[in-house]
Amino acid sequence: MNINFNDLLAFVTVAREGSFTKAAAILGVSQSALSHTIRGMEQRMGLRLLTRTTRSVAPTEPGLRLLQTVAPRFEEIRLEVTALSELRDKPAGTIRISAAEHAASTVLWPKLEKFLPQYPDIQVEVTVEYGFIDIVAGRYDAGVRLGDQVAKDMIAVRIAPDLRMAVVGSPSYFSQRELPVTPHELITHNCINLRLSTHGSLYAWEFEKDGKHLNVKVQGQLTFNGSAPMLRAAIAGFGLACVPEDLVQEHVAAGRLVQVLKDWSPTFPGYHLYYASRLQSSPALSLLVQALRYEQHNEPKQKSPQRHS
Repeated sequence: MNINFNDLLAFVTVAREGSFTKAAAILGVSQSALSHTIRGMEQRMGLRLLTRTTRSVAPTEPGLRLLQTVAPRFEEIRLEVTALSELRDKPAGTIRISAAEHAASTVLWPKLEKFLPQYPDIQVEVTVEYGFIDIVAGRYDAGVRLGDQVAKDMIAVRIAPDLRMAVVGSPSYFSQRELPVTPHELITHNCINLRLSTHGSLYAWEFEKDGKHLNVKVQGQLTFNGSAPMLRAAIAGFGLACVPEDLVQEHVAAGRLVQVLKDWSPTFPGYHLYYASRLQSSPALSLLVQALRYEQHNEPKQKSPQRHS
């Protein structure tokens, strides 16, 4: 038996209104077309659903049973469609973001801490990942990476200032070794390596001075895939680490770390939030983009790094 959605909607409307004329006006069809639809439905079901008189229309016993069963479902559908329509303009829903650990803790969280209390209907899910991923295939709303690492077909919004790297070691480490003056001297030091999850290789420490660029492949006992454990190992005296400068400033000021090769430390483009299309962005994502946006003022363009913190 072939009873479709439109047939059921036509029946429910006529039964509720008690009039073909009123129901036809609501549905935007002619009275004759509506009458034809109901007759066809009754013929296919082999049941009379409506009793027609010259003054009114009322459901039969089978019709009343069908009305009581179907009408609440239509109401549920109507309410859900209305709720979904409201999401177009209401800042609500879940925003999924892929970001590296350093960006998540130093850039995203300070802004989210102020943003989320203002919008209690918005949920943010941050997944820490170090490799480059396809945010569309991964069903993320946005990603965070350093400036020149964002694909050209993405919309990118700067959310942080340029990133400067720092080479540091603990006073206990340097009590047994001399401070390096040039990057070449790192070959005699125990260095804490970073493994790039993008392609599995070790990060070659990058340096720049007087227009001269230099990459050094360092050696050491420890290798990590993130800045936080590298920093802990450096503070504990296990070797030199090359990490974002903002992570070490407090430790250098407190004397827990010593920064070396400062005049060789390069600066890279800052973090950007990127997403696929403005046409697909929700009101919630648009609000978050504005909250994260960093206003850049005359910052020089920097080289593209190998790494992502």
